Amino acid sequence: MELFLSICLGVGLSASCGFRVFLPMLAANVAAMNGWVSPGEDFAWLSSWPAFFVLLSATIAEIGGYYIPFIDNLLDTIATPAAVLAGTLLTTSFVHIDSPVLHWGLGLIVGGGTAGIVQAGTGLLRLLSSKTTAGLGNPVVSTAENFASFGLSSLAIFLPVIALVLVVLLVLWLTRRLVGLKKS
Repeated sequence: MELFLSICLGVGLSASCGFRVFLPMLAANVAAMNGWVSPGEDFAWLSSWPAFFVLLSATIAEIGGYYIPFIDNLLDTIATPAAVLAGTLLTTSFVHIDSPVLHWGLGLIVGGGTAGIVQAGTGLLRLLSSKTTAGLGNPVVSTAENFASFGLSSLAIFLPVIALVLVVLLVLWLTRRLVGLKKS
């Protein structure tokens, strides 16, 4: 049961990385520092004060950058691989498996893949917003992404099974939308 809950936590936080890269990592840091979650031994740095200050600074810079029109589109280009890396790291840090290949493989495929799909969906949404509103609608999209990242991160920490269900539904919906866009 503990493995299942850790996978739910990792996948929920990874999906949140698709909305914002650093906010879920900051949420995981705060949760670990308060003893609400436990990262693996190799990821003890995640519950440290230096990590808190670095992640807080990165979160503030990332959120601020997404409110600058057209810079937000540039950030999406950078955020896509960063989200996959962050999703992989978060899933790997909370799932405790003895085999390193299985441990990192699961982190990359499940965590990184989930973060990548969500990031692709939000990137396309921002691109559509930029195209249809000349960038004026992008702050609304950014605000929604901030709330989604914070909300899903909180759910993943406190109600991980519900977060997993929401993530599965979100990934299925995004996959259908992305495949539908590719066909047209």
